[in-house]
Amino acid sequence: MSRPRSARLAGRLTALEREITACRRCARLVCWREKVARDKRTAFAGEEYWGRPIPGFGDPAARVLLLGLAPAAHGANRTGRVFTGDRSGDFLFAALHRTGFASQPTSTHRDDGLALTGAWITAAVRCAPPANKPTPAERDTCLPWTAAELALLGEVRVVLCLGAFGWAAALRLLEPSRPWPRFGHGAEAPAGERTLLGCFHPSQQNTFTGVLTEPMIDAVLLRARELADGPASR
Repeated sequence: MSRPRSARLAGRLTALEREITACRRCARLVCWREKVARDKRTAFAGEEYWGRPIPGFGDPAARVLLLGLAPAAHGANRTGRVFTGDRSGDFLFAALHRTGFASQPTSTHRDDGLALTGAWITAAVRCAPPANKPTPAERDTCLPWTAAELALLGEVRVVLCLGAFGWAAALRLLEPSRPWPRFGHGAEAPAGERTLLGCFHPSQQNTFTGVLTEPMIDAVLLRARELADGPASR
């Protein structure tokens, strides 16, 4: 990617980030994210919460886009970066580091120096939802933000969906041939020039019970790299 093109893309991504972080489309989510930011968890009482929608994060030249569910109330809603500041993120970024996508194994805050190579991380819903359960209407209202990111991230060849909610959002976003494929860990489905790839969500419920293990997520991330670098991406 030439320097002038890189600069233009960075400028467009920055402009999109400003739009995303100013969004107030879903009244229920706006109310909840801001309430959490005011009524802080005791462990983070001395911190200033982000309390806004969360933009995507990563390498503008990414070939792999990871699509999660939504920000955690005291994770990304606090730190300002997707999958940052909670146990799910701890598990995910350690795996990204092991598989060569992340510069460091930890992600604690948006200014901690972490950089991604070949990957972009985003969420189907950009605001922390009550009980971590956005509604289908909130998902669909938020989906244009991910569509806008994908339109700018022209090198993306694999959309790695972290959980069934992310998979359902990706199906609506990319509209592969029907019948739409079912979600599963390691599931693959063509979607035009891209491939959908499924991975169990790195939630505490899944990682603490062994539903998702380190070897399992590492294998999916390596498969994503293989698909992204394959003949279809040339």
